[in-house]
Amino acid sequence: MPKDNDTHKRQRPAGRLPHQEDAQRDDAKHDDDPRSMFEGPGHKIYGLIPVLEALRAGQRAIDSITIAEGARHGRLRDLLALAKQANVPVHRVPRISLDRSLKETMHQGVVARTAAARYRDADELLELVAARVGTEQPSLVLGLDGIEDPRNFGAILRTAECAGVHGVFIPERRAVGLTDTVAKAAAGAAEYVPIARATNLVRLIEQLKERNIWVVGAAAEGTSNYTDWDWTLPSAIFLGSEGAGLHRLVRERCDILVRIPVLGQLGSLNVSVAAGVLLYEALRQRAKAVTK
Repeated sequence: MPKDNDTHKRQRPAGRLPHQEDAQRDDAKHDDDPRSMFEGPGHKIYGLIPVLEALRAGQRAIDSITIAEGARHGRLRDLLALAKQANVPVHRVPRISLDRSLKETMHQGVVARTAAARYRDADELLELVAARVGTEQPSLVLGLDGIEDPRNFGAILRTAECAGVHGVFIPERRAVGLTDTVAKAAAGAAEYVPIARATNLVRLIEQLKERNIWVVGAAAEGTSNYTDWDWTLPSAIFLGSEGAGLHRLVRERCDILVRIPVLGQLGSLNVSVAAGVLLYEALRQRAKAVTK
């Protein structure tokens, strides 16, 4: 258990890590789940040309784009290129699912959902949090592995803003984005907390480690109490989904797994409550270190 603040200066092997090939294959398989991203709250843009122009104009933050399987629009290639350039996830779903969900709406097989706030570029945010390593305010980061309840996500963002978190990373797929419900639950925090979408959380963990940021996973099977970790170190806290917790590969790549003691009959805390417990323990330890 590291307790020396100089221990954040650790050496990481250059190039591809031995387990990285398996991690990428597993994560890609995980992302292939055809989740219907046109459902749920958030403003929507219907039709190929309106979505294409929204991407070109760049005035509205696009959360995701859904395209019906088999769509053959001549300008679909332009849309896909712009979406890739803007780092907007594109999902394919059966056309019948799109028709049933949108009923009489003329969608032309293309629907975009706007975000309630803008995402930051993942690489840029990674460098911003890395720049805090070795400073008087070391990095404090959140990684959210598949949070699907928008109210939980909003509550986490609100706590993160109050705790001074420097960045929040979420996966592109199988997780709620910055919907209107999230923004409402966050009570304005989504405007202040930098949030980025990561294509691959396992790769993100390795990038954090390469930048001397310790990765701490929260799990019921954690081997250490959350108060035993030295939170004065640059730290990234990874929290899992409401039901399954951290995915296996994410859990295995963490530097350490910590647990929050639970004395009642339930097995775990709500994920937004757990985020608050961990973040404010980090603040407590950091404030104590400053007064010494």
